[in-house]
Order: sequence, then structure tokens, then C-alpha cells
Amino acid sequence: MDASAALFSRAQDVSPGGVNSPVRAFRAVGGTPIFMSEGSGAWLTDVDGNRYVDLVGSWGPMLLGHAHPAVIDAVSAAIGRGTSFGTPSAPEVELAEEIVARTPVDLVRMVSSGTEAVMSAVRLARGFTGRDTVVKFAGCYHGHVDSLLAEAGSGVVTLGIPGTPGVPAHVTADTVVLDYNDRAGVEAAFEQLGDSIACVITEAAAGNMGLVPPEPGFNQFLSEITSRHGALLISDEVMTGFRVTPSGQWGLDGKIEGWAPDLLTFGKVMGGGFPAAAFGGRADIMAQLAPAGPVYQAGTLAGNPIATTAGLATLRAADDAAYQRLDGASAQLQTMVGEALTTAGVAHRIQHTGSMFSVFWGVDAPVIDFSGAQAQETWRYSAFFHSMLDAGVYLPPSAFESWFVSAAHGEDALSRLAQALPAAASAAASALPDTTEAKR
Repeated sequence: MDASAALFSRAQDVSPGGVNSPVRAFRAVGGTPIFMSEGSGAWLTDVDGNRYVDLVGSWGPMLLGHAHPAVIDAVSAAIGRGTSFGTPSAPEVELAEEIVARTPVDLVRMVSSGTEAVMSAVRLARGFTGRDTVVKFAGCYHGHVDSLLAEAGSGVVTLGIPGTPGVPAHVTADTVVLDYNDRAGVEAAFEQLGDSIACVITEAAAGNMGLVPPEPGFNQFLSEITSRHGALLISDEVMTGFRVTPSGQWGLDGKIEGWAPDLLTFGKVMGGGFPAAAFGGRADIMAQLAPAGPVYQAGTLAGNPIATTAGLATLRAADDAAYQRLDGASAQLQTMVGEALTTAGVAHRIQHTGSMFSVFWGVDAPVIDFSGAQAQETWRYSAFFHSMLDAGVYLPPSAFESWFVSAAHGEDALSRLAQALPAAASAAASALPDTTEAKR
């Protein structure tokens, strides 16, 4: 038994399913999870000493690659000063200033996870508007907030979990689920429920059902219709924030088109690999948060000095050259994947926003919503995944997750990928439909 298998056996004795986040369990692709011991630049090393090109990047935070010197130096110095104070500290102020400078938010509240950021933003939207109904989109995942697990993407769809077990029906009674990119559906919802809708929450670009970007003008449409009906627009940029541009997806549409969401949620990159997240928005809305206002929210480790130091160091080191390397490596990889799959005769669709992308299997038309994402041939991905893994490439263990490149993915990493892709594409081409479905 190798070291990963031995650790997984031990983990199953002490943790549900042997993991602390469901997608890590490899249920969608089969096999045993790989336990990693070290990350450096674009590479991961497992507990058996095997090296992999990393295309997960801790699910997004590692914009600069693993163990970036600027981040390590800043965190090492911060740890020497203490790990948690339970008081305000300078790094949380400096990180908030950086976020305000890059995005349309006026004020920011630090929290510890994307789920917490979304939960708090929704509570604030309800408190500000005095309304209860929340509109979300099928396939958009906003963390494991009870009321938002209805038709969520990410691990919920990866594991084939039906509905939302453990969530009472009355909790989701005020959640309206619509199709992503469906303007007519949004208009109909507001015609019927406009006076009761507190907010529309959307992934700024959906990345949890595979990468499904908003159709041109869709986010602007959401901003306009919510404003017209006295509701708020919450743009979830936990994944896209500071990754697809220095100012997130808003930098690709809102900044150019001249509109802004009322509230935004952030995470991943802004924590630099540490558990940090935030939500922010217009000053009049954020002023309703305690202690300035009546909407209560708190967190013992919110604004933790180590996490905020890591996030601040990451954002400051992510200069224009870093984003150019990031975008260039992603574009090159997308081309390589497309060429390999085409050569192998595998129908596919690669979709992206900025450097984030994913592959839809057995699809040759644009995927614009959750039903389109679910129609793909996910069983081809299992064969592709394991072939790449055997060749030293670590991909997301689910066809419904986005691929993450870093600014550290240079020629050595791309060369490894180029060598691995032909065999993996052939494996996908010859895969049978039942190879994965029986394991899910």
C-alpha cells in the first residue's frame, strides 16, 4: 500500500468519507485521493515523492503559484509577531484598502470563508431591503449556505446528491431558482415576486458547473432589473475575484460598461492560500452592519493577521507581468487541450473567463446553463483524469470544476502537459459510459 492509500485508510476512520471537503474524495473519477506534502511554484509533491503539475491551485487561491517568496517572507515575519489577537490589526486595514482600490465596493467586512461571506451578504441584503426572497441560478454554488444549496453546482452535482438533505423545506421556501443567463426567467420572477425579492445572487462568471461565462450584458441586465425593483444584486466573486483580472470579473464587464453590483463577495486569491474572505458594497448598505447598524455579523478569526498578511502580499505581488504570464499560460494550455482532443476525435467545448477555464465533454455547442453542463459526457473525464494523473498532472477530480493555472506555470510545466495530453485524449476517446457512472 502506498502512503496516500495508507493515509486515506486512516482518514476514513476519523473523518466522514476520509476527507474534509467532498470533491477531494475522487468519487466522481474513481480511485484513491492523492495526499500532498509540498507545493512549489506550479508543482505539487505527494507523500510518496511523486511530482505533479498542479491545475487545481488550492481551488483558485494560488494565483502566483505555491510558496511564492514574497508571500512566504511576509507570512513568516507576521507569524513571529503572533498568530491571532482578537483585536483589530494593521494588515486587515491594508487588505481592505487594497480591495476597495481595485473593486467598486466602498466598505469591506472581513470573514474567514466564502460560505461565510455569502451567508452574511444575503443576511445584509434582507436586512437592508426588509424583504425575504432570494433569487439564485441553477448550477451556481455559493458555499454550503442552507438556503442556497438548492440546485447548486460544485460538489453537490459532482456527488449526485439529490436535493438538499438536512435543510428543512421552509429554509429554501424563500429561494427562487432560475436558469443561468435566462433574462426572460428573471423578468418573469420580478413580475410575479418583485415586491418580495431582497436580492439576486449570481456567480459573476459561473465556475462550479464547469466554466459558464455570463452572456454579454447579462450581469448588467441583473444590475438594472434589481435596481428598478428595489432589490440588490450580489455578485459572488469568491472564485473570479482578483484572478480573471486584478479587479475580478467586474473588470471584464462592469468596469467597462459602467455599472456595479450592490454587494460583492470575495475569497480564495484574497487570502493567498489562507482561510480569508470578505464581502463589501455600497456604503449605505454596509452601514447597516453591526456595530454601525442593526444587522448582526461577527467572527472570532475575521481579519486574522496571518491570513490578511498573506492576501495582501499576494495582491501586491500580482503585478501586470504576473497577470500576463497567467493569461498566457492559460491560453497556451487551452490550445494544447483543444488540439489533443480534436486529434483524438473527442467532441468538446472549452470555455473560459480570463485565465479560468474548463472542458465540456461530448459537447460542441456553447454551454450557457446548468442543464447544458449536465448534458456532457462526464464519464470521458474519468479516463482523461487518470491518464493525466499517471503522467504527473493533477487536475480537478470532477468534470464540473474549473481548471486553475498560476503565474508560475512556465515552460517546464507546459512541457509536462504537452507530453501527457495525447495519451489522455486517447483514453477519453475510448472510454465507455459506464466506467464512472457506477462509481458515482
